[in-house]
Amino acid sequence: MPAENAPVAGNLDDDDYPAYTMGRAADVLGTTPAFLRAVGEAELITPLRSEGGHRRYSRRQLRIAARARELVDQGTPIEAACRIISLEDQLEDALRLNRDMRRKLGEHGADI
Repeated sequence: MPAENAPVAGNLDDDDYPAYTMGRAADVLGTTPAFLRAVGEAELITPLRSEGGHRRYSRRQLRIAARARELVDQGTPIEAACRIISLEDQLEDALRLNRDMRRKLGEHGADI
């Protein structure tokens, strides 16, 4: 394999690699570029910019945008959908931290 292809091939499994243009991301999600801009303006996701200034999205960002679209399709205003997703992420982080702390306390319980 030519060396110039190695970095791109290495990024194929990277969920954070900004592989999707706005148009392609909108097609994948079945939505419009305006929806993606709105989700970006709500600061739910921040697409990277190409050298030409075009928005580029990662698979992780597409999953987040898909969740927002699901909520919006159920009638939730976009700003509220973005806040819900943000709070879900914070809860998930807190639960993970709680599990880690409990595990550490369990490992060192005899020392306490």
